[in-house]
Amino acid sequence: MENIIIQVCKYIDIAIIMVYTINALAMLWRKKDDDLKWNYRSQNMLLLLFHATSYFAIVIYKREIEYLIFYGAQVIYFIIYMIMYSKVHKKCYKPLLSNMMLLLSIGFVILARLSLDKALRQFVFVCVASIVTLIVPIFVRKLKAAKTWAGTCGVIGLLLLIVVLGSSKVYGANLSIGIGPFSFQPSEFVKISYVLMVAVLLRNRKDFKRVFFATGIAAVHVLVLVISTDLGGALIYFLTYLCMLYVATGQVGYVYSGLTLGSIAAWVAYLLFSHVKVRVEAWIDPWSIIDNKGLQIAQSLFAIGTGGWFGSGLYKGMPQTIPVVTKDYTFSAISEEMGGIVAVCMVIICICCFVKFMQISMSINVKFYRLIGVGMACLYSIQLFLVVGGVTKFIPSTGVTLPFVSYGGSSIFSAFILFGIMQGLYIMRQNEDERIEQRKEMEQKRELERRKKAAEIEKRAREGSSKARTQRI
Repeated sequence: MENIIIQVCKYIDIAIIMVYTINALAMLWRKKDDDLKWNYRSQNMLLLLFHATSYFAIVIYKREIEYLIFYGAQVIYFIIYMIMYSKVHKKCYKPLLSNMMLLLSIGFVILARLSLDKALRQFVFVCVASIVTLIVPIFVRKLKAAKTWAGTCGVIGLLLLIVVLGSSKVYGANLSIGIGPFSFQPSEFVKISYVLMVAVLLRNRKDFKRVFFATGIAAVHVLVLVISTDLGGALIYFLTYLCMLYVATGQVGYVYSGLTLGSIAAWVAYLLFSHVKVRVEAWIDPWSIIDNKGLQIAQSLFAIGTGGWFGSGLYKGMPQTIPVVTKDYTFSAISEEMGGIVAVCMVIICICCFVKFMQISMSINVKFYRLIGVGMACLYSIQLFLVVGGVTKFIPSTGVTLPFVSYGGSSIFSAFILFGIMQGLYIMRQNEDERIEQRKEMEQKRELERRKKAAEIEKRAREGSSKARTQRI
């Protein structure tokens, strides 16, 4: 009976997330407020239903009250946060908020299945991040001040990256700074200040001298990450800068030059760092070194292949055999037990977020804010590509996390900040549209008043001329 329930829940989840994905795609082209409100409500119902069905399967299998209590806490969080966010930021783009909550729900489900302890810690990270980053959209509206202190933030961010060089290596890379029992990954936060800094440098000038200076600053960030062998982070920073540079200058030559230099740098990194060689070898042929270097990617491919399109069902697979499954390879665990359809739909929903980010960014007239939006969109999309490409052996594994889904406090905080910045830009654009509409209405009123006065003057003139003719007669 237990197996039947788990399988039924699996197929219900697949149907729910397919409907949600279609809804999310449709939202990209719907602009009427009534349509947005109806779709937002339906999205919320679908994500809560998906979450409930998944946890029903978990509770049926585990038969422990802790999972039921944990599920209830998550439902309360979802409801309170969405209501509070909508009240604090009344003009926010609510479908984007729903997408964020759905990704969080998928992460909670797969982490609870893999490790309840890590799922509980993740929930704490999410709650804290939700409260702390609630003011981010408000901060974005006052971001003009960043033009004066963005340089300082850039220097501080660079120093944080340098400090990481002295930390102990984790899986061959210097990633985190430990403070007592806690640790955080500076590169997750520095990438936000990095985008702000680049936006400041390129906001007004696009001459060669300014481009050369901005490229040098960006290159220093990337170089420090390469030295710490955080190659995933280095690649994200590098490609994001190229995208922002192209939007700022419109020069394709800069992009080609950057890609050429980046390719040369990647080859040098391969020759210098054994950590990079291991990942490339595992990418080329994991089967020949499956007992050691190729174990992670091989197990990931086994998991994805075993799950197929419909998955084996929660607790019916073996995702725990994948090394570092809760961080780097969460996508593989989702594919194995929840199904390839769920995994693909999740990626499509992430792509919907990226497309909306770009729509928001390109609709902004002020170049400074447009560059910030493009930078944030590129950070998100490049990270998504590296995660999915790495676990499917499309590209060498880079060791980056899937935003909102993978385990990690730094990843959660930076994802909340990123989405908060995009919400702030959307609200700013809405306010600008309202001001334009108000100006149009005022101009229309003034035009009507002018026409009324002209009509009255003309009427009086006619009455005066008719009186004059009467008197002459």
